[in-house]
Amino acid sequence: MVDECGLGALASVPVEPQPAPPSGPRRTPGKSSAARTGPLSWLRETAIVLVSALVLSLLAKTFLVQAFWIPSASMHQTLMENDRVLVSKLAPGPLHLNRGDIVVFKDPGGWLDWQPPTATGIRRGLNDVLAFVGLRPVDAGRYLVKRVIGLPGDHVVCSASIAQVTVNGVALDEPYLALGSQPCGTTFDTTVPPDSLWVMGDNRNDSQDSRYHQGDPGGGSIPMNHVVGVAFVTVWPADRWTLLRNPGATFANVTDPA
Repeated sequence: MVDECGLGALASVPVEPQPAPPSGPRRTPGKSSAARTGPLSWLRETAIVLVSALVLSLLAKTFLVQAFWIPSASMHQTLMENDRVLVSKLAPGPLHLNRGDIVVFKDPGGWLDWQPPTATGIRRGLNDVLAFVGLRPVDAGRYLVKRVIGLPGDHVVCSASIAQVTVNGVALDEPYLALGSQPCGTTFDTTVPPDSLWVMGDNRNDSQDSRYHQGDPGGGSIPMNHVVGVAFVTVWPADRWTLLRNPGATFANVTDPA
């Protein structure tokens, strides 16, 4: 009797109708998120990252830093063949050039017997593109790397009676010279023209620098606007990594020309 009353009581409770299932195809959870992470989305994101990296590299190469490859022995022992160096493009510009800086500059004309690159076709095109955007060191075939000895107005001299280079009457002690290298190599007596630099290699016995172009326009000095920048670090090979510091002590007693 109790069970029947209980069942009757339960049956008298109104039952709320259930909503009808929605018509049409059911949406699979996560389908939209899967679409967002599909192959096309991955390719698009990868392309954005690559383009951004190329743009940043091009901007850095144009305004800040550029890599160069050293092909010759003219800067022994400071720089060796096949070294890769980074060059700051802030000087000349926001920063000033100083005596003792190692500079990369364009050939003023006739300093190099330049030969075109041996690579051809697709390989040459790829190398040119990578160098243009700053992802590959520039072959220094059209550029030179030397040390600044004289600034505009400096009187730079080397004579047979003095076995040292003098700048504005001060003899230079040059610890960066290659072993066995003679400071002079040849005689010269010049005043550096305005907006120009007198440059010499650290390997004086094997460097076609300002000394050997005194018959050129400028008397061997190079135009300031040919300077790409100042080399500040050797980055490759790994065992050659080093900061290229300015030897300030060498020029500490040199005063500016009147």
